Amino acid sequence: MKRLEAVIFDWAGTTVDHGSLAPVRAITELFRRHEVPLSDADARRDMGIYKKDHIRRILAMPGVESQWLERTGHSPSEQDVEKLFAEFAPLQMTILEEYSSVIAGVAEVSQKLRGRGLRLGSTTGYTRPMLDVLVKHAASEGYRPELAYCPDDVNGGRPHPWMCLRIALEFRLSSTTAAVKIGDTIGDVEEGLNAGMWVIGIAATGNEVGLSASDLAALPEDERRRRIEAARTVLMQAGAHYVIDSVAHCEPVLDEIDDRLAAGEKP
Repeated sequence: MKRLEAVIFDWAGTTVDHGSLAPVRAITELFRRHEVPLSDADARRDMGIYKKDHIRRILAMPGVESQWLERTGHSPSEQDVEKLFAEFAPLQMTILEEYSSVIAGVAEVSQKLRGRGLRLGSTTGYTRPMLDVLVKHAASEGYRPELAYCPDDVNGGRPHPWMCLRIALEFRLSSTTAAVKIGDTIGDVEEGLNAGMWVIGIAATGNEVGLSASDLAALPEDERRRRIEAARTVLMQAGAHYVIDSVAHCEPVLDEIDDRLAAGEKP
């Protein structure tokens, strides 16, 4: 590598939890307990951002807001956001372990990147206790980023760039343009762009397709291709410089970014 210095990965849907299933299961169950049915599509719309912000945006959806008013007699308030978030945290913790497996190829490619002199960081929309579960489990499967930050650590989550910028500072990067952010949600893309970094979107293993590895493989080829292409379109329209199927396929793109940096290009 000539100019690239660091890669910053997302967690759910990018490096662990194929299909980003854990947060969807927790969010939909949370609202079900309050008799407000929530579709997977609605749960996924703002995936990747800080979970309290995620709950706040869900409550602001017209359909959800009207159901909440009907069930409770009042429109969603900030007090409701705080209450739901307090209920969400333990619920997510109970679900997380089941969906914390490292995605195929991630451990291997992370070791290759480290061997090429790249620093590896990570960011998430999860809270610190949730992230600690993922970090521990991922390490047991061979994936060990040097830094792992969540919104709790910087007083704010995506689309703000603060987690990425803290990593850039701690790695003492020559510039944020020497880093690549890799993630599977629009929030990831916005986070990386706001940090002045290159951005690679992840289509097949992530939130936009939203299927486990086995369920994705079981689809007819045409349907599988259609869903992945739709995910690619969403991430490209959000501003990603590149979109690939999975982290396992990132090396050729990192080489291309490195060549562009060497030629004087910036994100």
